[in-house]
Amino acid sequence: MKLSKRADLLVIIFVLCVIVMMVIPIPKALLDVLLIVNIFVSMTILVVAMGSKEPLDFSVFPSMLLITTLYRLALNISSTRLILGQGDAGQVINTFGEFVIGGNAVVGFIVFLIIVIVQFIVITRGAERVAEVAARFTLDAMPGKQIAIDADMNAGLITEEQARLRRRNIEREADFYGAMDGASKFVKGDAIASMLIVAINVVAGFIIGVAIQHTPFQQAIHTYTLLSVGDGLVSQIPALLLSTATGLMVSRAASDANLGTDVITQVFGYTRALYVVSAIIFLLGLFTPIGILPVLPVAATAAIGGWRMQVMKKKTAVKEIEQSARTKQAETKKPENVYTLLTVEPIEFEFGYGIIPLVDSKQGGDLLERVVMIRRQLAIELGVVIPMVRMRDNIQLKPTQYAIKLKGVQVAEGEIVMGHWLALSPGVENPAVQGVPGKDPAFGLPAVWVTGQMRVVAEANGYTVVDPPSVVATHLTEVLRRYAHELLGRQETKALLEHVKASHSAVVDDVYPNTLSLGQIQNVLSNLLQEKISIRDMVTILETLADAARQTQDADALTEQVRQALARQICNQFAVPNEPLSVITLSQAVEEKVQQSLVNHSGSTLIGMDPKVSQTIIRRLQEEAEKLQALGKTPVLLIHPQLRLAVRRWTARYLPDLFVLSYNELDPTVEIQSGGVVNL
Repeated sequence: MKLSKRADLLVIIFVLCVIVMMVIPIPKALLDVLLIVNIFVSMTILVVAMGSKEPLDFSVFPSMLLITTLYRLALNISSTRLILGQGDAGQVINTFGEFVIGGNAVVGFIVFLIIVIVQFIVITRGAERVAEVAARFTLDAMPGKQIAIDADMNAGLITEEQARLRRRNIEREADFYGAMDGASKFVKGDAIASMLIVAINVVAGFIIGVAIQHTPFQQAIHTYTLLSVGDGLVSQIPALLLSTATGLMVSRAASDANLGTDVITQVFGYTRALYVVSAIIFLLGLFTPIGILPVLPVAATAAIGGWRMQVMKKKTAVKEIEQSARTKQAETKKPENVYTLLTVEPIEFEFGYGIIPLVDSKQGGDLLERVVMIRRQLAIELGVVIPMVRMRDNIQLKPTQYAIKLKGVQVAEGEIVMGHWLALSPGVENPAVQGVPGKDPAFGLPAVWVTGQMRVVAEANGYTVVDPPSVVATHLTEVLRRYAHELLGRQETKALLEHVKASHSAVVDDVYPNTLSLGQIQNVLSNLLQEKISIRDMVTILETLADAARQTQDADALTEQVRQALARQICNQFAVPNEPLSVITLSQAVEEKVQQSLVNHSGSTLIGMDPKVSQTIIRRLQEEAEKLQALGKTPVLLIHPQLRLAVRRWTARYLPDLFVLSYNELDPTVEIQSGGVVNL
């Protein structure tokens, strides 16, 4: 932490000093040191860029481009002040100027222009274009990468923490390429500024030397051209290094090694290519006036390099095989590996080999993406995070059969016909719709698997036509919705509490762990989910539990209190907009019969009724429920609060789709109408 604070302070001081350099003159000796520092920093950045495996390994590079460009411009201003004011800019600039000019000012100036042109037209413009395209493609590819991560997580290939880290890396990569797109403009502007500064120094220096200092014409041209070209070279060499580093960073594809390793393995890794090139170079010297002597070292080096690479490849392959064998042998001897066999997956989706095209994204399958959407849908609908769905093929199943397992036990299965569509009848069968007889695996309704041509006929006759992926996805959704209460364990409950605590810590602290245990809260939430009541409004649920837990610790009683607090949500779940809520009620005689048959067993209230009377009431309930279903309405039984839970447990086995509400769970704003009365 101390080092981080000091580093921040040093960077701030450095940037402020650079800005001050643009205003305050600096001595020649200090300028020499700062110019060498500029070259040192540029070389270091280039070496680091070449050694980086991925762009994110050097994510600070765009900011470094801005800082070094600002620093280099400040040095240009300081050197210009010395060149025009004193006719001397220090030893470093003089040395660079004399080395390039070599006694001929025109040649030196042309050499400088060539360096600037190479940087500006070739490297800088190329890096700018690559950065722009990379930024655009990276942003366009983000949705696909996010979906791939969700698919891997649902398939169990990665954990949620790994998925979160990969999403963060994708965001950072997009930010990096976006920043590089803008930072490359700094390099381009710096190259233009360098050419203008050199031109200004030459012209202004010549005018000052001849007109003001009365220096001879020849001497003024030589002196100011030497200093201007030297200053330009001292600036352009670091700029050229940074431009090269910029091109390397934006043009590097994903790799597991640095640039040097990739060049050796990918460019010179093809031994046959080295042999062929070596022979061609040798023939070029043998049959042309070039001669053998210039080409012999190159041809021999290529041939020897190809032979060495071939030997190294064989040794590497042998080592990898031996290492793989040792690893497998060591893995089989580890006693702790047996414990992995004890793990039971919360949700498994097994399928025959004929359904693989629906799952494999390479074959156009989108079932993995649909599973991601199913988990999101159930999170919004029920307020619970469904665990990852582990998908695997099973050769013991029929090719077109699939099975859904919960905690290792099969709870549902289905079969589809590939290349066909499932046509659901509107209620009246039409002989014109021909196909393979079947049924909807999600709801058990009779249906027909039709081909592409018959699909048009089925749709024209009012059939609902569904493609195979939608059939499987719908079935999986219904199974997960039905068994959501079994998938909510203590670990998942704790995760929900921690999520609520991030924004409503007072509510959670009032309930857990002092008032209720984790198991008691989990039982209440499971009871709600079992009757398809959403637990998304966790704040209301926890506030109700905090008040009710002071009178009772019984999970059933607490659940009834929570249901009453969620009255508006429950009624809204069953009511049809702009229509009254149709409910089934029990006659006074039936309700008294149920009241008299209540039995308390092990702390739970049950109904112990004569089997004949019980069957009669259940049959009448079923008849009334079917009437409401025929009208497209959800069957709801309205009953006294003291009887609600017992009646729900009594009817759940025979009428699982019947919702049982109490009078206390009715929202005052909801209009109620009778949908039927159950009599003996």
